[in-house]
Amino acid sequence: MICKTLMLAAALAVASAPALAAGPEDAMNKAGCMACHSKDKKLVGPSFKDIAAKYKGQDVTAKLMEKVRKGGSGSFGPIPMAPNGPDKISDADLKAAVESILKS
Repeated sequence: MICKTLMLAAALAVASAPALAAGPEDAMNKAGCMACHSKDKKLVGPSFKDIAAKYKGQDVTAKLMEKVRKGGSGSFGPIPMAPNGPDKISDADLKAAVESILKS
């Protein structure tokens, strides 16, 4: 009986936990990043390849996460990026996405 209760409690905890994306690319697709960015060519915003080149060798994960959260313009031109809150992409998924972009 205790085993069944524990299994039920574990199942409910998993079912009620927020779902993480399967991977950084999946998270970026779900968050809408790919509407303005692509891996290797400029769309509305810079390509991931251009972002990685600009910040190569720098420890900027936290800085870029903040930039995604707050939005802004000027780093890659005058077109602003809208803020992207945790309701669009979780902190864990955002961190994985930024780290993936920086490896492009």
